[in-house]
Amino acid sequence: MADKRDYYEVLGVEKSASEAELKSAYRKLAKKYHPDLNKDNKDAEAKFKEVNEAYEVLSDADKRQKYDQFGHAGVDPNFGAGYGGGGWSTDDFDLGDIFGSFFGGGFGGFGGGSSSRRNAPQRGESIRTSVVLSFEEAAFGCTKEVSVTKTERCSECGGTGAEKGTTAETCSHCHGTGSIKTTRRTPLGMMSSSSPCPNCRGTGKIIKTPCKKCSGTGKERITKKLSVNIPAGIDDGQTVSLRGEGNVGSNGGPNGDVLITVSVRPHHILERDGTSIICEVPITFTQATLGDEIEVPTLDGKVKLPIPEGTETGKVFRLRGKGVPVLNSSRRGDQFVKVNIEVPKNLTKKQKELLRDFAKSIGEDNYSERKSFFEKLRRK
Repeated sequence: MADKRDYYEVLGVEKSASEAELKSAYRKLAKKYHPDLNKDNKDAEAKFKEVNEAYEVLSDADKRQKYDQFGHAGVDPNFGAGYGGGGWSTDDFDLGDIFGSFFGGGFGGFGGGSSSRRNAPQRGESIRTSVVLSFEEAAFGCTKEVSVTKTERCSECGGTGAEKGTTAETCSHCHGTGSIKTTRRTPLGMMSSSSPCPNCRGTGKIIKTPCKKCSGTGKERITKKLSVNIPAGIDDGQTVSLRGEGNVGSNGGPNGDVLITVSVRPHHILERDGTSIICEVPITFTQATLGDEIEVPTLDGKVKLPIPEGTETGKVFRLRGKGVPVLNSSRRGDQFVKVNIEVPKNLTKKQKELLRDFAKSIGEDNYSERKSFFEKLRRK
């Protein structure tokens, strides 16, 4: 664990960083180092895994608290659940026993029994990763493949931790309870406390012949490729879950999940706002004045858009049903096309003369807004 960088340093944030700041930093770095964008770059792949590991811990309030208190040891699943690593845990004390001794047994169910909590089924940890999508893939959905490194039950011992042909034995020190109770005299009277059994490390079992493949942990790390269906309409920063594909649980508990955060590449012309698509198109002075029919790019390809005679710059047209599909729905948003009149530059002397003659021939009455503005100005 000594060679691991500080998780806050990995994400480039302060220890006081908010949840939003953590998420923003993670998204930027995940996109920067994503393997799909850095093919054949082993350094980027290693940094991508490091960023995911850091965010997986710091985005979880409970894990972050343990990390802030004990460092990497506090979130290492092989650290011994608070025993033997220099830290301490409330599991070291059986509050039910303490209150039971002090009040004569009236609080026997208070603590619930620390050994029972330690040996109860525990859900496996979830794994975070990310995937990069094109603008169109996010809009219409797709299938992607992600690679994750996870823990599974050891394929050699089936998760028992004992070498094939052997079994774990009940600990003779704690008789399978996983905890050792001690009684001591205090100024308040005799008080009992319990702590994890040092012989079996709180498991209640002794493995005399550990499995060689998993060293008695009952788990092995594997790299697995998973296929994930990306739903149509997903947006940048949203997450897709693969239930039960995360790290294996303990004591028969369920597996965790794989949480895949989506990063969407920007489109070279179209912009997205929720389920709406926004597009700005330049038109000429002549097109705006006389009207025309122009081609506009959409998610479905190019479509014809009529430009009425006398169109002003900034006019917005709506293309119904040409937006992004609504997530988990058959409906689609709209596309909005804003036209901007491009003023011609570098005119020749002859062209300028023709424009001046044209302006004189039109007169001021054809510019109603301009005429109204100057009338208001004169009234002041």
